[in-house]
Amino acid sequence: MKKRLLECLSGKKIDRAPFWFMRQAGRYLPEYRELRAKHKHFLEFCYTPDAATEATLQPIRRFGMDAAIIFSDILVVPHALGAEVTFEEGEGPRINPITDNYGLKSLSLDALEEKLQPVYQALRQTKAALPEETALIGFAGAPWTLACYMVDGRGTRKFDATRKLAEQDGLFFGQLINLLTRAVIRHLDLQAKAGAEVVQLFDSWAGIASGEMYMNHVVEPAFRIITEFKKLHPQVPVIAFPRQSGTKFLDYARQTGANALSLDDSVTPAWAKMKLPPELVIQGMLDQNLLAENKAAMLAQAKEILETFANRPFIFNLAHGIVPKTPVEHVSALCDLIRQS
Repeated sequence: MKKRLLECLSGKKIDRAPFWFMRQAGRYLPEYRELRAKHKHFLEFCYTPDAATEATLQPIRRFGMDAAIIFSDILVVPHALGAEVTFEEGEGPRINPITDNYGLKSLSLDALEEKLQPVYQALRQTKAALPEETALIGFAGAPWTLACYMVDGRGTRKFDATRKLAEQDGLFFGQLINLLTRAVIRHLDLQAKAGAEVVQLFDSWAGIASGEMYMNHVVEPAFRIITEFKKLHPQVPVIAFPRQSGTKFLDYARQTGANALSLDDSVTPAWAKMKLPPELVIQGMLDQNLLAENKAAMLAQAKEILETFANRPFIFNLAHGIVPKTPVEHVSALCDLIRQS
């Protein structure tokens, strides 16, 4: 049986837009909350293949999306390199900051494959359990976003320490980005070997980089990752999500070679339709807060998005991940609308 997501990413015309949602496995689902409660630590949860497989499959069983994205986290890569990573309940991730050569020398690619075997095992298990029409997506965080967490040591709004370090010590910061680029290529390669049919590159903090910083640390590493990954897996499409890039989405699309670009509310559907290359697959762009808060307005926006991209390759998704307060019924109504489009 053909898989709508893969057909769309290959540029073929299909009966309707394929769909999946970022964070479709998450706290808005009662079955996820029950599963999560069995694991005290978040990384333990991610590194338990049976639990990660179950979390990945839950939204597919309930809603029947066209793709499942493996349940994991972008910070497994720094953790596998040797960084100290923890998750504080209600406060997000904490990393022992890497800000000098001593910290950089503590990181190594040597044990990455061994440490991340639970992720690859979860992919294999999920692939075996998915319906034959459902595609499996692997993912990784992009080097810039990973560096933001590793230098600042936690999630912030501006990542001032990271931007300051990138400006003042370009040699060190370039070495960190280079190591992370190599690690991401390896992680995506191993995910594809484990059964991922599509991969997504998440650059969650791309929007705080500007000018040369954006080109050097967002665009250039993405180009290298996508180029090297396609040499290893030419049949596996790459979706890129440089969040909050605004009009820089155009430069990113032109210069990285991504098969698809996931868009958010920093651009409008009309802008994307007019400015982005017609052969580029677009993914997005529904407001995740509208999905949580206003069913009628959400469905109206979804219809508008579907109409805007009706004549080009398009994957329906959100501008960002499903928020925990989202009613399950709203997600169900959105899935029904997409199927009927």
